[in-house]
Amino acid sequence: MTHTPSDVLRSRWLEALLPHVAFDGWTDAAAGLAANQAGLSEGEQALAAPNGVIDLIEAFFAAAETEAAAVLASEDLTALRVPDKVKRGVLAWLDALAPNREVVRRAAARGFLPWSAGPAVQRAWSVADMVWTAAGDTATDYNRYSKRGLLAAVIPGIVMYWLDAPDESDLDAYISRRLQQASGLGRNAGRVVAPVLDFIKALRPDANPSGRGQGH
Repeated sequence: MTHTPSDVLRSRWLEALLPHVAFDGWTDAAAGLAANQAGLSEGEQALAAPNGVIDLIEAFFAAAETEAAAVLASEDLTALRVPDKVKRGVLAWLDALAPNREVVRRAAARGFLPWSAGPAVQRAWSVADMVWTAAGDTATDYNRYSKRGLLAAVIPGIVMYWLDAPDESDLDAYISRRLQQASGLGRNAGRVVAPVLDFIKALRPDANPSGRGQGH
């Protein structure tokens, strides 16, 4: 993977920032202190995160997603049923976030969770896409978007439950229940997912399911 200068600067900034976030939250003051510690000039800060803290939050979650995708790519999931592949994908993403659980909690306190803001909704969609892709889903019609939309809809609840540090068996059971609920909602996917898709499409023109309205 090729890293741009802004990627490198943003990574340096995040490395310095995360220890502060755990105690002080995703604040401008914490970001400023971390930037000084990382030796970033004002120009470099503008290049790394032109939208400030929001860009840094996004970069944090993007890094966890990239890590989870790499882990899943190294595993042989072929023997698993599709629901188990999806659950494994979600768990891999949570594992990538686990070393920084308090940082995620601070993102929730800032309002980044449960993904009500535009960039945050896009992130939930991106995580769902990563999970379904790792599970081997190759659908290109509306079914592709309904699967991802339904998973994106339950991700916030899963994260909020995970933040309380449940034991492994309880988390596994909770995710299974939420995925079963999402599967049940799939019978009404057009009604449930359409508002999410409309919002995503407004933010990302590429998320435009040409098969919308087709049977699934």
